[in-house]
Amino acid sequence: MSSACADTCQCRNGGGLSSILYKLLNQDGRDHPQAGAPPVQGCLCRSRRRVVLKCPHLTCAAASVVLAKTLTFIKNVPCFQALPWGDQLTLVRRCWAPLLVLGLAQDKVDFETVETFEPSILHTILTNGPANVQEETGHQHFLPAFEIQTIKRFLVKCWSLDISPKEYAYLKGTLLFNPELPGLHCVGYIQSLQQEARQALNEYVKTIYTRDQTRFFNLIIALSMLRSISAGVIIELFFRPTGNVNIDDKLLDMLCAHSKAQATGKTSA
Repeated sequence: MSSACADTCQCRNGGGLSSILYKLLNQDGRDHPQAGAPPVQGCLCRSRRRVVLKCPHLTCAAASVVLAKTLTFIKNVPCFQALPWGDQLTLVRRCWAPLLVLGLAQDKVDFETVETFEPSILHTILTNGPANVQEETGHQHFLPAFEIQTIKRFLVKCWSLDISPKEYAYLKGTLLFNPELPGLHCVGYIQSLQQEARQALNEYVKTIYTRDQTRFFNLIIALSMLRSISAGVIIELFFRPTGNVNIDDKLLDMLCAHSKAQATGKTSA
């Protein structure tokens, strides 16, 4: 085999240059295209690229602090506490992840990742034995690089806008009071709260940033970036490295302990 072929990504080799077994064992290899070769869509090596936090303990500790501050903010919103217990739980459980990312932006929490590669199952079998496959793959939590880049792009966008504390508060209200979530009872009221938060943001921007006619639009566009960020990715990135993955219990303990006790009392009565 020529040196040029040896340096070529194995996903590009469709013929007999490499055996099928070789390709399977090297699905986690790096992509080394030939000089001047155009990128190939759907390259398996690229699709399997994963990242992990470079400094997990520092980053996860910072994320936990931001989560606590976010839940404190929610707890201190009177109209939120006026909602039924079930609606409170639904809003917090479905909105905590984007609110956390918004809090990371407000607190200027940045993070670095390093690229890693997820080995194929066949590679794990041949190198560790069938009995170790579940153990080997079960403790590896690789995250798709493109999803992490979405989070980082959102942070950079917020920092470029130099968002003020009041703007962050209105944006949090817009995120928190989401009337489109299934299972809500006070949909109309929650929708009115979201509209009030957006209107307050718009009026604030018009008053403070009189020369910037596009600022409100840019803030809403930035907020829409959070829709593609799943809670599962946030848990894997910021909480699993320290073993703190039971977010539901954490939310109840940090935010709704008194409401939970009240609801339990009503149920027993």
